[in-house]
Amino acid sequence: MNPATRTYRLVILALASFMMFGNYFAYDSVSAIETSLIKGLGADRASIGSMYSWYSFAAIAAVLVGGILIDKIGTRMASLLFSVLLTAGAVVVAIAPSVGWMQFGRLLFGAGAEPLAVAQSAILARWFKGKELALSFGVALTVSRLGTLFTFNTEALIADRSGWRAALWVAAILCFISLLANLLYNVLDKKAEPVLGLGESGADEINWSQLKKGAFPPSFWYVTLLCVTFYSAIFPFTALAPDFFHSKWNIPQASGEGLGFLSGIFYNFTHMFSTAQGVTSIIITASMIFAPFAGRLVDRIGKRASLMILGSLLMIPAHLAMGMTMINPVLPMIVLGAAFVLVPAAMWPAVPLVVEKERVGTAFGIMTAVQNIGLLAFPYLNGTLVDNTKSYTASQTMFSCLGIAGLIFAVLLLAADRKAGNVLESPTPQEG
Repeated sequence: MNPATRTYRLVILALASFMMFGNYFAYDSVSAIETSLIKGLGADRASIGSMYSWYSFAAIAAVLVGGILIDKIGTRMASLLFSVLLTAGAVVVAIAPSVGWMQFGRLLFGAGAEPLAVAQSAILARWFKGKELALSFGVALTVSRLGTLFTFNTEALIADRSGWRAALWVAAILCFISLLANLLYNVLDKKAEPVLGLGESGADEINWSQLKKGAFPPSFWYVTLLCVTFYSAIFPFTALAPDFFHSKWNIPQASGEGLGFLSGIFYNFTHMFSTAQGVTSIIITASMIFAPFAGRLVDRIGKRASLMILGSLLMIPAHLAMGMTMINPVLPMIVLGAAFVLVPAAMWPAVPLVVEKERVGTAFGIMTAVQNIGLLAFPYLNGTLVDNTKSYTASQTMFSCLGIAGLIFAVLLLAADRKAGNVLESPTPQEG
C-alpha cells in the first residue's frame, strides 16, 4: 500500500487502536472472575483489590517517565517496549502460583500499560490532524472499551467452563495479539516515515521546571482533584462489583448454562442486565455508546463545569442506593453510566482551555499521576472494608463520600471559572 493513501492511515488507526485492546481486557479480568480467584487462591477481597493497587503503583512511576522515554527512543520503540512489558505481566498473572506472584505480575502489567496509553496518543497525533485527530481518539477509545466489555461478559463464562487460570491465559493471549498489532504498526510506520516525512509528536510528560513556576491556575487543580475523586469512585468500585451483585442480590455470575461456548457468550451479551458481570459492564457500555455524542454536545454548548457538577451529583445517590437499599442495581448502574459519560467528556477537554499551550503536556502528566494515586489506595480500601464488615455498605458509603468531595471540587471549579471569564462554560471556539 501507498503510505499516502487513506487506506494506509485506516490500517494504522486499526492497529494503534487494537494495541490497547488486550490491556483493557486483562485489566479487569481479575475483577470479572473475582469469586473464582478467591476460591482458587484462597485470597480475600482485599487481595483482589490490591491487584488494582499494584497496577496503579507501577503506573504512577511509569507515567512520570513514560513521556520522557518516548521522546528519547521514539514512539515506535517505546510503544513496543511497553507492549512487551504488559504482556509479560499478563503471563506472570496467568501462571502465578500465589497471590504474591499475581501482584508482581500486575506490577509489571501496570508499568507497561499506562505508558502504552501515552504512546498510543502520540501515535495518533503523529498520523492524524484536525478533525481526524478527534475521530481517531474516539475510535481508539471505543476499541479499548470493547476490551473491558468483553472481559466482563466472557471471562466468568470461561472460568466456569475451563477454570479461572484458563480465563487469565485468554487475557494474556489477547495481550500477545495486541503486541503483534504493535509490531505490524512498527513495520508500517517505519516504511511510511521517509515517504511522508513524519515527525515525532510530543508525549504528555511532566516538565518539572514548569511545575516549580506555579503557573497552573486554580481551575486546573480543581479539575485534577475532581479527576482523582471521580475515577476513585468508579474503577475501584467495579473491581469488586460482580461479587457485590452476586452476594447481595444473588445475580448469577455467569449465565447461558447448557449452551455452547459461543452461544453462551452471545447469551451474556443479550442478557447484560441479568448477570453480575453484565450489570458491572453497564458503565463501560454507556461510555462506549454515548461518549462521542457527549463530546460533541460539550463542544456545542460548553457548560463543562456545570456538567461536572451534574455528574458528581449523580454518583452520590447511585452508590448510596446500592449500599443501603435492596433496589435492583441496574437502575443505579445506569445512573453511574450517565455520570461516566458526562464527567470525562467535560473534564479532559477542559485542561487545554485552562492551561497555557506549552504546559498542556505537563498538566496531563500531573493529572494522570494524581489519578493513579487514588486508584492505588481505594481498591485496597474497598476490599478491606468488605472483608472487615462482611458487607458492602461501608464501601458504598465511602464511594458516595468521594462523590460529595467531587461535587465540592466541581462547584469550586465553576466559581473559579466565572472569575476567569466563563472559559469552561462557553462553547468551543470554531476554527477559522
